Amino acid sequence: MEPKEIHERLSAKFGGKILQSVLEAVDPYVVIETSAIADVCGYLKEDPELACDTLMCLSGVDTKEKLQIVYHIYSMSRRHRVVLKVETTREGEPSVPTVSHVWGTANFHEREAYDMFGFRFEGHPDLRRILCPDDWEGYPLRKDYKYPDFYRDIDNRQVDTRDV
Repeated sequence: MEPKEIHERLSAKFGGKILQSVLEAVDPYVVIETSAIADVCGYLKEDPELACDTLMCLSGVDTKEKLQIVYHIYSMSRRHRVVLKVETTREGEPSVPTVSHVWGTANFHEREAYDMFGFRFEGHPDLRRILCPDDWEGYPLRKDYKYPDFYRDIDNRQVDTRDV
């Protein structure tokens, strides 16, 4: 199924919860209202014509103006894919409904997005850090992140991050 057909099906089913569709991009995508992402993902998986059974990737993005979650979804049997995006503001703790009940792999993807960007995934069964230590402060992949001078007894001021 072509991206335009997928967008039309989503628009027919979810109406105003489909905020934008960019079909002429190298990687066409659909922007979804944040509160509807779990319902849209469930529909993409359960609808026999769409049969999107694989969450290939879930990534956090910081554009400086807003934070986004990008979902790359694929159907093994239909051999089509769809990219979904949700957007949140930078203020407070950005919150997005979990899709871990739709695709089990989302569990670890969402934990990484939480750990690196600070996204709270509502309804996630085990939302805790996965890459950073539990007592780490801040979210390292946000553009406004300030690397700490000290962590425990380690003086990070002498670390040359150009070599990392």
